Amino acid sequence: MTPLRQRMLEDMQLRNLGTETQRSYLHYITGLARFYQVSPQELSLEEIREYQLYMINDRQYSPESVNCFVSAAKFLYNVTLELPWPEGALPRARVPLKLPVVLSAAETHEFFQHVCTIRFRAALMTAYGAGLRVSEVASLTVADIDSQRMLIRVQQGKGKKDRYAMLSPRLLEVLRCWWRSRHRKGHHQKAQPKDYLFPGFRKGSHINIGSLQAACREAARAAGLDKRVTVHTLRHGFATHLLENGTDIRLIQELLGHSRIDTTARYAAVSPNAIAKTISPLDRLGAAQPTQTKPRNRR
Repeated sequence: MTPLRQRMLEDMQLRNLGTETQRSYLHYITGLARFYQVSPQELSLEEIREYQLYMINDRQYSPESVNCFVSAAKFLYNVTLELPWPEGALPRARVPLKLPVVLSAAETHEFFQHVCTIRFRAALMTAYGAGLRVSEVASLTVADIDSQRMLIRVQQGKGKKDRYAMLSPRLLEVLRCWWRSRHRKGHHQKAQPKDYLFPGFRKGSHINIGSLQAACREAARAAGLDKRVTVHTLRHGFATHLLENGTDIRLIQELLGHSRIDTTARYAAVSPNAIAKTISPLDRLGAAQPTQTKPRNRR
């Protein structure tokens, strides 16, 4: 590891950036260094802009990836190397608004019928039943399941935030079935609170996220779904189906752990049922209004 890479890593750790953010920043800065075959500290701002254009025009990176590179570059040069840049030196790409893919309730039911093992089925049902991200599902511990209050504690989710998610009676039964089946297979040691709810094959590790995504794709294929289904698709379905059932959007925002309401509001755009049930103000025109007492004419 080069001294510059080590310094950047330490700077990210000092600012408590997430593990995935650290990995992503280092990935994009490594790509920059390999492109020019020199240390990034020797590059000018103009050369960095040229690399950004190369990412857009030649490599055809997505706007999200380009923006991640911009964040990584600004962190390296403005924070680690302490180089002041003029405002707007590396512009961010405009990200097109894309509506999330959502399965209908019938498609979701069919999907779960084709998940290959009880381990994957319980994990994927947790993603759908509680609206969790894939990393949050993998990181759950035994102690995070509060069956007394029917809550799931999500520790240090996106943005380093704790929150509570719902634990439905059906999901609790699924998790209990999964845990009983695991113990029937020879895991007789008493579970500790810090044990992962979905442990990996290596001792002390959690379920592999790549394997969970692969199981998700395989179940979608087996169910005959022509949509691209990921674990995050189940989270989208959780939010959309709650909205269609009349749940207040502010509550959905809290359950999902969104910082901004407009992030949650996009689910209204993919919920035709919610739109169809909304009464237009035009339909309320002429409706009965509270009667007002007319003032008497004074003589």
